Amino acid sequence: MGEAGTALTRGRIDKRRAILDAALRVFDREGYDRAGVDVIAAEAGVAKATVYNHFGDKETLLRQAFAALSEEALARNLAAVAPLADRDGDLRALLEDAGLRLVRCYCAPHSWTLRRLLAAEAGRFPDLLGLVQDGVADRVNEALADRLARLVLAGRLRAADPALAAEQFGGLLCGSLDRRTRLGTREVPEEEMREVARAAADTFLRAFGTGEL
Repeated sequence: MGEAGTALTRGRIDKRRAILDAALRVFDREGYDRAGVDVIAAEAGVAKATVYNHFGDKETLLRQAFAALSEEALARNLAAVAPLADRDGDLRALLEDAGLRLVRCYCAPHSWTLRRLLAAEAGRFPDLLGLVQDGVADRVNEALADRLARLVLAGRLRAADPALAAEQFGGLLCGSLDRRTRLGTREVPEEEMREVARAAADTFLRAFGTGEL
């Protein structure tokens, strides 16, 4: 592919990304019914026809925006869990670090956009729940359970159902964040997020720790 073709492809990708980002903002702000394709196009800086050329209709745009945001959320959350693969490091520090990364993911503006849209539109578009629950939440819990199972095998944690332990660690991290963030309308300071991660790690180790960190 020549330079002209590469530039054209990059331009299409950039426009598609701009439309998806604008759609998420408008859907979040206005709701699906009131969100106009013309408003989305204006926020994306493209012609209304360009939106239809890329996505066909508003319903497809909603699903594609959800899919893109879900993929990004999955990548960020899996990266947050990855440090727990270190089975020889300081266990409390590893749990706090992974916990803080997960809390940051949960509190990110795009994560709140995803949850608000899901709460508003899942009844009409039930397949969106699968994108978020099956495609993100369950896969992150499986990755976390895998890391915890390896820590059990290494003798760092006591024997337990890894999937249940992962769910409980996630609950300790995120259980209070709806209140702390006021359903995503308040930005949580970094130190407060660290406090949540420290408390979650401490409680988790009291339940599943071996006493040897």
